[in-house]
Amino acid sequence: MDKSSPQADQKKALRKQLLEIRQNIPDRLQRSELLQSVMRIWLVTRPDTVIGAYWPIKGEFDPLPSLHRWKEDGELMDQPQRRRIGLPVVNREHKTMTFHAWYPGCPMEEDAYGIPKPKDTELLFPTLLFVPCLGYGPGGYRLGYGGGFYDRMLGSLNPKPFTVGLGFASGFVDDLEPEAHDVPLDAILNDHGVVWPV
Repeated sequence: MDKSSPQADQKKALRKQLLEIRQNIPDRLQRSELLQSVMRIWLVTRPDTVIGAYWPIKGEFDPLPSLHRWKEDGELMDQPQRRRIGLPVVNREHKTMTFHAWYPGCPMEEDAYGIPKPKDTELLFPTLLFVPCLGYGPGGYRLGYGGGFYDRMLGSLNPKPFTVGLGFASGFVDDLEPEAHDVPLDAILNDHGVVWPV
């Protein structure tokens, strides 16, 4: 798609608007606590032992407290397989993303985009992946920042992990138009509950 097309300009304006709304949510703490609860309840029935997530930037919801609790719950239940959490490591040159083990207090360093990533930890292959949503709409489609990393990565993973978008209710866009390369998410959670599949 031509980057200067009317559709691209509309998406750019929408991204800017959604980012501004998200960074100025007046009751962010309460909404974050609600989404933490939704996540924890949703995870109860999942069989996964390796989950990929993200380091929150630009006002994104932080999934790490719920995931750390999920990991600790697995240890308390004496699960046969240890639960692991992975954070993304982006290769700017190859435009790829891999996941490396994260735990509170693990050594971190900045990636090519200035986002913290685990330093020299084990490579992981998540069966479930939590993805940040700047915006999201019907059909499980998400709107990110326009870099395409998640879509490229998901297209290259085999087997493909179960993908779950996380975002605040203010990110819902009822007329979000997916592009040909957009990959729908398997589920989307917000501070009200499960919004996809409906």
